Amino acid sequence: MAEPVSRFSTLLEANAPVSRELDLSDRDSGLPRLWRGFMAARILVAGVLLLLLLYLRAAGQPAQPVALVMCLAYLALTVWVRVLGRPVLPGDRLDPQWLVTVGADVLVFGSLLYMQVATINFTPLFALPVLLAAVLGPLLLALGTAAAVTLALLVDALQYTLKGAPDATARYFQAALTGVGLFVVAYLTNQLSARLVRQERVAQGSEMAARAQIQVNQLVIDNLGDGVLVIDMNGVVHAANPAAREMLGVDIHRDSVSAKPPFVLASKTFWGELAQLAAHSLLHQTPNHAEITITDANHASRLLHVKTHLAIVPGAAQQGNLCVMFMEDLREVQARVRTEKLAAMGRMSAAVAHEIRNPLSAISQANALLAEEIGDTKQQQLVRMVAQNVQRLTRVVDDVLDVSRAKTERQEAALLREPGLVISGIYNDWIQQNKTQNSILAGIEYASNAIEFEADHLRRVLVNLLDNALRHAANSKEAIRVEIKAATAGQAGLLLSVWSEGPPLDPSVQRHLFEPFFSSQSRSSGLGLFICRELCIRHGANIQYQRSSRTRIDGTQPVQGNEFSIQIRHSMEVTQPLAAMAYAATTMTL
Repeated sequence: MAEPVSRFSTLLEANAPVSRELDLSDRDSGLPRLWRGFMAARILVAGVLLLLLLYLRAAGQPAQPVALVMCLAYLALTVWVRVLGRPVLPGDRLDPQWLVTVGADVLVFGSLLYMQVATINFTPLFALPVLLAAVLGPLLLALGTAAAVTLALLVDALQYTLKGAPDATARYFQAALTGVGLFVVAYLTNQLSARLVRQERVAQGSEMAARAQIQVNQLVIDNLGDGVLVIDMNGVVHAANPAAREMLGVDIHRDSVSAKPPFVLASKTFWGELAQLAAHSLLHQTPNHAEITITDANHASRLLHVKTHLAIVPGAAQQGNLCVMFMEDLREVQARVRTEKLAAMGRMSAAVAHEIRNPLSAISQANALLAEEIGDTKQQQLVRMVAQNVQRLTRVVDDVLDVSRAKTERQEAALLREPGLVISGIYNDWIQQNKTQNSILAGIEYASNAIEFEADHLRRVLVNLLDNALRHAANSKEAIRVEIKAATAGQAGLLLSVWSEGPPLDPSVQRHLFEPFFSSQSRSSGLGLFICRELCIRHGANIQYQRSSRTRIDGTQPVQGNEFSIQIRHSMEVTQPLAAMAYAATTMTL
């Protein structure tokens, strides 16, 4: 990171001029602090001068009223500049503010020197405007201020010459030496100030680059699939990305105390092995790795592969080192490996399906010819059994081929009239085939308008969802519900949902629900939900999973379950007349 920071800082230094407006919002930066210090010094000098003149007047010594008024005005001017002014470095054009700071200082101090108030030497006061111009201005302004002060000193020496004072020559030498000293001070101070400006810009560039790098690092860590924890010697977690909090089983809504760092890793008993692994790495100053099983408060277990690395802080004691822990959910790894294997098997199955299709067609034709020649009832039953199994194998082959082709494009709209009767027929056939009594069908009245869906495809989707619900539903009354509702997504249509009472799906399973060849059961091909989604996409429908609750008919407490809902569009034959009627009603109202 050092090289990008160096390049960025060099670019800032090369392109930015030394003289520019300062950002007063950054009150801790160097030059604004110097500006405020100089303004406070001017107020102090003005106040001391005014008090000195008032003291001389009260003591009966000669004090000119013009000098007193000038000091009073100078005090008011310094206060006004401090309160209403802003730190500005003069650039190509001289800022008017510098006329009431450097210019006013030279004018007031020169006038007091020329008036010879009580024989007081005001020459040291000229250091203030010279330093102000040298620190906060460019070199030209600093040298110009020193020249103006030197000229004022020479004018003062000239008046002594005109008066015939015996020490006039000495005053010329004194003015010359003071002027040379002011020129040297102005030059050196300006160079130091310019160096301060450059260093401050380099520091700002480094800080900007560091902040950008920190944001990029945090963004990368937050989006990592692996969990990352940063733990100190006391077992306190100082950083945890969302993946790590999910692997730890932290419920952000219910357990807000331990949802975000910092928190103690040993505060939960089921995090004990992680805390021991981190303590062992920090104590022996060696990285470790282990496979740890975490069972959270909901009795959900995770098998994690954990690796620890040490973050050694340079110049700090051993107690200042940190342990960075990387956690990987082995179930996710196993699921990815299994998905890849099943995908390879799917490609092979597609090739085999092509070879099976022709023999199946031959068997089907031969069986049909055989059925025409056989008159025996028992043999006719065998022929029908062969035909049913051929149809079943044909559907399986078609499913595999559909997956291999990956048809995601939408096909032309298929009109399905009276969808309520179709859905009711599919549901009743499924009930008779599976002989189950723990399911209900509700909301048929919402399915009176035609929808865009083929009847055969709707049957495949609904039966697939019902079979899936039957495998995972609880063995209780009303454990499965098929409901039809009006769509609520802003377009005409209906919402077909299949709800089943049962435990929630694991988050790792939810992420892969609609992927091909993924299943939580060993005997399943993992094609059911994927085919459902593909068929929905082809007809412009949308299928999704969510966790929801249902109230039983007897009015008992609501029960949580898993819901698959399909939003199906109404046919254009229905939506266009409805839109025309709405437009006509609006026109008549206007």
